[in-house]
Amino acid sequence: MFWEIINSSIRVLIGYLMLLVFTRLMGRKMVSQITFFDFVLAIIIGSVVANMAVNFESPVISGVTSLAVLTLMTVLLQFSMLKSLFLRKLIDFESIVVIENGKINAENLKKTRLRIDNLLMMLREQNAFNVADVEFAVLETDGKLSVLKKSHKLPLTPEHMSMSTPYVGLSKDIILDGKVMYENLSDAKLDKEWLFNKLRNRNIHSISEVFYAGLDTSGNLYISLINNTEKNTNYGI
Repeated sequence: MFWEIINSSIRVLIGYLMLLVFTRLMGRKMVSQITFFDFVLAIIIGSVVANMAVNFESPVISGVTSLAVLTLMTVLLQFSMLKSLFLRKLIDFESIVVIENGKINAENLKKTRLRIDNLLMMLREQNAFNVADVEFAVLETDGKLSVLKKSHKLPLTPEHMSMSTPYVGLSKDIILDGKVMYENLSDAKLDKEWLFNKLRNRNIHSISEVFYAGLDTSGNLYISLINNTEKNTNYGI
């Protein structure tokens, strides 16, 4: 009984590590943009790992080999799809227009086997409650619906009013869970002494008190403490 538990634990650990390695090699698309092909592949990989973990009669090397072959085939196919438009359409299908100039394209809708009630639901999820307000709606290869509303139905922006706006970029993480991100601090052309001065001005005497601190492009330092949310604030340079 004891050795069965040890054997099972080792097989699960090996399967888990192999799964991490091989899915990493396959790329981020496995998680972020799952297509039908990726979905089927994920099921196969999951089945191989599960079989390797619980089927003691199957050698571990067989499961690892199966995962390696699947990974190699997937990587080769991905590179081939980069070069071949035909192969991309064959494997991942292609994006298809289901609404054009406020009118539903019934023929394309039929090709996608998408029911009208599902289309209307997907439009509502994009804050489009009237088909007539939609200029274009495209069903993407991952099953999501991209919607472009007609120009007079778009929200008013500063550009429409010829107004200039300040640049807004990505904030830099300065402190994460009590640890200073010195590389980000250096990228912002700031140093440790500057950071400690800002913390002392907020009556914060230890880095370990700070759960998160981020610097935006306007020079404002947002500080969030671990235990005292009342001190959470934006603090400019």
